[in-house]
Amino acid sequence: MGIASMVIGIVAAVLAFIPFCGYFAFIPAVIGLVFGIIDVVMKSKAQRPNGQGIAGIVLNAVAIVVIALWTLVFAAGTEVPQAETIKSVQQQPPAVGGK
Repeated sequence: MGIASMVIGIVAAVLAFIPFCGYFAFIPAVIGLVFGIIDVVMKSKAQRPNGQGIAGIVLNAVAIVVIALWTLVFAAGTEVPQAETIKSVQQQPPAVGGK
């Protein structure tokens, strides 16, 4: 499971840096994070090296953070028109004769 977590983390981390593609990587990143945690817990009990599981956890966590940051950047970049602005636009008379 450590290798699967690491591979999913690599793919998710690469996709996370591409705007709007990161949304497709969110669910696999969460699944890869769970796989990495399970791998680390199982290998810790068996006293075996767990480097791949840790790498998977880190990569998937980085992917999730980058996806969240991109979401915040795009949410801050969108402007929702206020009701006052809409009313002022509706109250203006239409331009006549292109002037």
